[in-house]
Amino acid sequence: MLKKYRKSANMNDKTFFRMKKILFQNDDNLIRNLRRDDPFAFEELFSKYSNKLYQFALSYLKVEADAEEIVQEVFLKLWVKRKEIKTETSFQAYLFTITLNLIKKYFNRRARIDHYKHELIYQFSECSTHAEPALFYQDLLDKLEILIDRLPEKRKYIFIERKQHDKPVKQIAAEMGITPKTVENQITRALNFLKEELQKEKFGGLLFFYLFTFR
Repeated sequence: MLKKYRKSANMNDKTFFRMKKILFQNDDNLIRNLRRDDPFAFEELFSKYSNKLYQFALSYLKVEADAEEIVQEVFLKLWVKRKEIKTETSFQAYLFTITLNLIKKYFNRRARIDHYKHELIYQFSECSTHAEPALFYQDLLDKLEILIDRLPEKRKYIFIERKQHDKPVKQIAAEMGITPKTVENQITRALNFLKEELQKEKFGGLLFFYLFTFR
């Protein structure tokens, strides 16, 4: 592995043996070297912990790309804050704490982005007696995401600005240079589309009531 890395990185003997020495250091030594801006120490720490952190993040997020993004953000923070790392604490615990905090932020961010959909599904699932709430919730959320993304670009933008960002109709109209009536028509068409498509999936008529009345 080391020879392969040496060849691909075009290292000279001095650099190669320096890296080889670093690879056999413990975390405390690697962190001390990292605090001295040593990129090889950073690479070794990444190699040692990135997969553990990825599996940890994936167990929460369930999406590979999102888990990879979390791991990248963890190590970006590690590099940026390398001077502040304390070697007397558990480095692994330190990394997992950063990862968990980023996962929490991820879910908070998603909750804000999808607030109107979450609220809609929550209200509907309380009234439903035909589906397991957790499974129904996730299925419906996924379906809404797909259907909203299928809206024509202009209609999708107006719908998201109104429903997700809670912008007033007049503000959206002013920003887009169109009439408030046009904005309302686009929202109505978007809702009609969602109604028709969700009817095909048999998600139930009560959902459409909430789609039309939710603000």
